[in-house]
Amino acid sequence: MLTHLVTPLLMCIGMGLAYLGAFAHPAPHHLPVAVVGSSRSAQLLAQSINDKAGGDLEVRTVAHRSTAVDQLKHQDIFGAYVPKGEGSGKGRGDAGDGNGQARVSGNAGATGHARSAGVARSAGVARATGVARATGAGNAATPELLVATAASDTSASVVQKIFTPLAAQQGAPLKVTDVAPTADDDPTGQGIFFLLVAISIGSYASVAVIGGAGAVLPIRLRAALAVGTSFVVSLIGAAFAGPVFHLVDHGLWGLWGMAWLYSAGILLIGTGLHTFLKRWTTLGVMALFVMLNFTSSGGIFRPEMQNGFFAALHSFWNGAGFVEGVRSHVYFDGYGLSGHLWTLALWLVVGVLMVGVAALAERRRRSAEAEAAANAAAVAAAAVAATVPEPAPKPIRSPVDDGVEEELEEAVGV
Repeated sequence: MLTHLVTPLLMCIGMGLAYLGAFAHPAPHHLPVAVVGSSRSAQLLAQSINDKAGGDLEVRTVAHRSTAVDQLKHQDIFGAYVPKGEGSGKGRGDAGDGNGQARVSGNAGATGHARSAGVARSAGVARATGVARATGAGNAATPELLVATAASDTSASVVQKIFTPLAAQQGAPLKVTDVAPTADDDPTGQGIFFLLVAISIGSYASVAVIGGAGAVLPIRLRAALAVGTSFVVSLIGAAFAGPVFHLVDHGLWGLWGMAWLYSAGILLIGTGLHTFLKRWTTLGVMALFVMLNFTSSGGIFRPEMQNGFFAALHSFWNGAGFVEGVRSHVYFDGYGLSGHLWTLALWLVVGVLMVGVAALAERRRRSAEAEAAANAAAVAAAAVAATVPEPAPKPIRSPVDDGVEEELEEAVGV
């Protein structure tokens, strides 16, 4: 019993290290933002923020508001500050790009994630009076902040905390425009992350059943069960996202396809691993698809808000492929979707290869066991032959001998 308790204790340690390591101290690391304007004052403002951020931000300047909107929709930046007088009349269709679907986010008070020390340091760059003066005086327009909540609600909250003091220094309220709002029933956009959690648990928990109760089945049948189970899990996930909780208002079939790719990859990898890990399989798949997966998916904090380890995992882990793929498909007109689909497909290929390797290992194991059984039987037979003497051969008797023996038996009364 004590040896079996090692597994839940290792799960406790792993979950603590993963979740607290990824989420305990969120702070921007080279978070890309923009200042809109081609004037000297806009360039001075961007340079001043960069200098005071100390690497927390990467501030660039873009000439027009429409350019900033495009970069937000391509997730090249996660906030764009339009100072007074900048951006008005710059490029056609600006009002349609942002104001046509404008939504005051109110994200500054929506979450507590932006209260970390790193975020506070970044927000402090806007309190320098020199920065406030750099925007120039006498402009009539209201300062505006462009964000894309669908990319990350927490990043939008952090950007708003950073730039709100700039507008306050000018004595004007900051207008926040959401150029990529989420579905009405998922205002923070984090419903996709919790959908990821549900699909992941349904997938890796099924691995324990297929590997345990189905251990006597051939590996091909177990693989078929894994694929079939992933189909059911993905349908459940699509039902949650669509008719049950309305996490998305369009693109449900594409979401289902990505859910199937994601679930099938987990189930096939787990089924193959069970051949080698046995009772440690649950711990193994939890480490891969919970501890490292949820924390690097970008569903709560994007990689720009995490340390280098989890930011690096985000670039190729399957949970990130699902979350970013759904975001791209539903909210950003499919921009960058192919890369996320390739990520999910490669994890599925890894699952197929893992099952193939497991099949070879099981075949060799069966051959070795059969050979060992045959050798054991031969050794046992030889041992029996060496210890048990063979019976002496009976003499060959003739009918005459039998007749004489009968007469003698009758003579002595036998």
